[in-house]
Amino acid sequence: MTLDKHAVQFFERQFRQQAAAGEYALNPFEQAALPHLTGEVLDLGCGLGNLALAAARQGCRVTALDGSPSAIARLQAEATAQGLDLTAQLADLAHYAIGRDYDAIVSIGLLMFLPEAQARALLDAIHDRVKPGGLVALNVLTEGTSYLAMFEPGHYYLFARGELARRFAAWEILLDRHERFPAPGATVKAFDTLIARRPAASGATGAGPA
Repeated sequence: MTLDKHAVQFFERQFRQQAAAGEYALNPFEQAALPHLTGEVLDLGCGLGNLALAAARQGCRVTALDGSPSAIARLQAEATAQGLDLTAQLADLAHYAIGRDYDAIVSIGLLMFLPEAQARALLDAIHDRVKPGGLVALNVLTEGTSYLAMFEPGHYYLFARGELARRFAAWEILLDRHERFPAPGATVKAFDTLIARRPAASGATGAGPA
């Protein structure tokens, strides 16, 4: 099963509109993640790449993936123009296998676009592919969200509130935040944001490089 085509098309339109309007500011979730990013960073579902670019500007080596052709093309062109250590790749994130370990893995606004089993499998892969002492920065929609225009019916997963924190309970929790925002049509978006650091002790590593 591929990533929800309805969602890809929804965001493809949104990204084109944002690019045309020059809207490249970091959103609050990206702002929270940026100060923690160092070393080799994997950004899953990077969108226009605002966070990926900012991380590369502060010295990170970034691999940024998304399902939007226009977003990836714009991001790679911008990274090349600025001489940044950033590789942007078009990817079907429903089937993407994280092939090696990273100092940080970011997934802001992606996991809820997968069915539950796939969302949890990718979350497990993220957990396992962070180096000792490295971190995750994650953001998902949770139960209580009533704005569903970007989803194809039955092809999404609203996480339980606190589910991210429970999955990473053995890590150092740097940020665990739940927020609700008004959305179109008197609906609501409810988010969990988690930033957590993997213990540096031996035996806490993920699988070796593939």
